Amino acid sequence: MQKESYRNVFERFVPIHAVYYCLDLWWDYKFEFKITKGRQTKLGDYRFHPVKKVHVVSVNNNLNPFAFLITYIHEVAHLVVYNEHKHRVSPHGQEWKNAFKKLMLPMLRADVFPDDILRVLARHMKNPKASSYSDPKLIVTLNRYDKDQSGILLSQLNVNDQFIFNKRLFNKIELRRTRVLCEEIKTGKKYLISQTAKVKLAS
Repeated sequence: MQKESYRNVFERFVPIHAVYYCLDLWWDYKFEFKITKGRQTKLGDYRFHPVKKVHVVSVNNNLNPFAFLITYIHEVAHLVVYNEHKHRVSPHGQEWKNAFKKLMLPMLRADVFPDDILRVLARHMKNPKASSYSDPKLIVTLNRYDKDQSGILLSQLNVNDQFIFNKRLFNKIELRRTRVLCEEIKTGKKYLISQTAKVKLAS
């Protein structure tokens, strides 16, 4: 795909003042970029195919422009670390934190992010976590800009609240890192559901 085609793609998914920065990252680091259907367990990912010698970055297509941009830079930071250290360092260790901070810094601007996101994101970037899921304040703030405002984030429910997810009734039990242990009322089976999953509070 030509550079102009990628520019058109970024114009659809990231804030307008971030388009050329995202394009330059793709051009400079030479990776395959995939936009995937929404995934419950992750917002994006990075992979290196050792046989093909190809770096692949993917981001979910259902993210709002601000969440898409953060996720994109998060994954490119993994590529930067891999180029420098291969598998010799922790995936979300200090090397990745430093790379993520460096890549994100040019985007921490008022013409890229709304003020409410910018303030929360600036705090997040002081010590970025392995997943945006792990920062409830950031996720709640980003969620305000989703097109689909129906439902509520699972993280916003109280323990023992009952909710509907994928047309099934669950009870919220406890938080397990980035996901929530829940029990399906009908079967008694337990599931781990992303704390950022959109659910409907049972009446």
